Amino acid sequence: MDTLMSPLGMVSGFPSDTHVSQSDEQKDWFVQKDGMKFAGTHLIIDLWGATNLGDPAHIDAVLREAAIKTGATILHGHFHHFSPNGGVSGVLVLAESHVSIHTWPERDFAALDIFVCGDCDPYKAIPVLKRGFLPERVTLGEHRRGMTILED
Repeated sequence: MDTLMSPLGMVSGFPSDTHVSQSDEQKDWFVQKDGMKFAGTHLIIDLWGATNLGDPAHIDAVLREAAIKTGATILHGHFHHFSPNGGVSGVLVLAESHVSIHTWPERDFAALDIFVCGDCDPYKAIPVLKRGFLPERVTLGEHRRGMTILED
C-alpha cells in the first residue's frame, strides 16, 4: 500500500434510494437563457490563498452547503484524504450533476467544478466557498454545456 494514500476515502453519504421523480409530463431540464438553450452551467473555480484545504469533513460540509444554495439535490458524496497533511479530492453527485474539488494545502490552492442543470444557479455557491475557505483570490470561468440556439 502506498503510504501517501489513506486506505479508504471518506464517504459522506451513501447512494440515494430516493429517486428524483418527474410528473407524467416529461420535463426538459435544459436551461433557456440569453436566447440560448443548454444542458447547464459549468463553473471552473480556482481558490488561491485558501484555508482549511486538508480537512475532508470541513470540505464536505462547505460543499454540501454550497450545493444546497444552488438549489441542487445531493445524492452522494465521497472525499479522499491523501495523508494527514495532504490534499483532498472529492465529489458530490447531484441529481442536477456534480460538485468536485481537488486541494493542494501546501500551496493554499483548491480547484473546484460546479456543474448544474435546470433551475439551479451555481453562482449562489460562491459566497459559501468564500466563507468556508477564506481565499485571498478567486478566479472563475463559465462554460455552458450542450449549448444550442433556440428555435423561434
